[in-house]
Amino acid sequence: MFELTDAALCTDGPVTSLVELSLATEHRRGHGSLYDGLNSGRIDIAGFRNVIARQAIPRSDGRIVLAIDVSHWLRPDASTSPQRMFCHTYGRGKGQAQMIPGWPYSFVAALEPGRSSWTALLDVVRVGPDDDRTDLAAAQLRDVVDRLITTGHWQTGDPEIWIVGDSGYDGVRLAFLLADLPVAILVRLRSDRVLRFPRPGQGTGHPRTHRAPWRAVRVHQSGQLAGPGTVHDHRHHPLRPRARPVLGSLAHQADPGRCLGRARGGAADRGGHPDPAAGPAPAGQPPPPKPLWLWHSSTTQETVTASQVDRLWQMFLRRFDLEHTFRFLKQTLGWTRPRIRDPHAADRWTWLMIAAYTQLRSGRVLVEDRRRPWERAPTTPARLSPARVRRGFRAIRPAIESPANAPKFCRPGPGRPAGSRNLHPARHHDPGKTTATDIKG
Repeated sequence: MFELTDAALCTDGPVTSLVELSLATEHRRGHGSLYDGLNSGRIDIAGFRNVIARQAIPRSDGRIVLAIDVSHWLRPDASTSPQRMFCHTYGRGKGQAQMIPGWPYSFVAALEPGRSSWTALLDVVRVGPDDDRTDLAAAQLRDVVDRLITTGHWQTGDPEIWIVGDSGYDGVRLAFLLADLPVAILVRLRSDRVLRFPRPGQGTGHPRTHRAPWRAVRVHQSGQLAGPGTVHDHRHHPLRPRARPVLGSLAHQADPGRCLGRARGGAADRGGHPDPAAGPAPAGQPPPPKPLWLWHSSTTQETVTASQVDRLWQMFLRRFDLEHTFRFLKQTLGWTRPRIRDPHAADRWTWLMIAAYTQLRSGRVLVEDRRRPWERAPTTPARLSPARVRRGFRAIRPAIESPANAPKFCRPGPGRPAGSRNLHPARHHDPGKTTATDIKG
């Protein structure tokens, strides 16, 4: 499997199939051993996680920022592959999303400061049919934070670790499950999320027969989330320090949350945000983008300053660097290209991809840039994209010792006799969850 990783890094162009990697110069064995290694090989995942945690961890203003997200390995035609789940995929048009069977993987990565295509992948876990997404994310994040503390990347007195996630994670539940760790949670609220005011106090005496209703407010009803309390009136700030202790992410009704993208209709300011005073968009034009609400919780800090609010918004935008990593793993390294039946073999291939990506990240300052005529020259070697670092990795690969032993000569087996039938056909598995949950992820 070491030679398989080197072949994925040194082959010319994107990886299109698994068997073609056996034709690379770095892979000295045949194609049969390639599949045998993935199906029957062993990887010390616990030891490998510790090795990754000892690598250099990027920081933003002295703080570690972790991003968590799920990427899908789609396997719609693999009816004999077990533990598949329905994965949500977006279509090209509005309302064209589909649920396709596949294996979802949860990735945790440390984000780098500034604009970059790099992230430091720290852990990956396959989401099984019996797993709850939030509970699995909490257990995964707890293990990652514990390893960072054990390896000395975080010590007492350092800024708390920020964890950034999308709307698929329940921020309140994550904050409760990780309350004993020095972390702060930042997630995006779903547009259909319901926030509730606290139930009126009972007091003493006999319970009242007719209680006051337990008021519920939806996120898209921004005017009801909070009143015009003590907020700083600045249009470009995505979040506002809360004026009430019952609901977070407070904002003035005339000062909506920061929107992703520019307004496509109606008046807008310099930042591209719709002006509420301009009224609705003209007829025939699409409405302006909806506000984006973020939810933040800290275990060591009670109040959030205006500068920290801006920094939280910037870190949420940096979370999308993880999408560049997913695209590189799938389109260049060919993470989802192999047609593997066993999910455990898919786990081994996924960890090999993380090993390959970590090697590229560690050697990006050593690789000579082989720039194409139409590509822009980088300012520093560290600014090279992962694809350009991989392009020159073959030149430094001979200087890296490979722990793989020399291949041994062997003869292929006879295989199944010609004309005989398969007496042990593979079992078919239906995709989907096997355990019902009450959490909408």
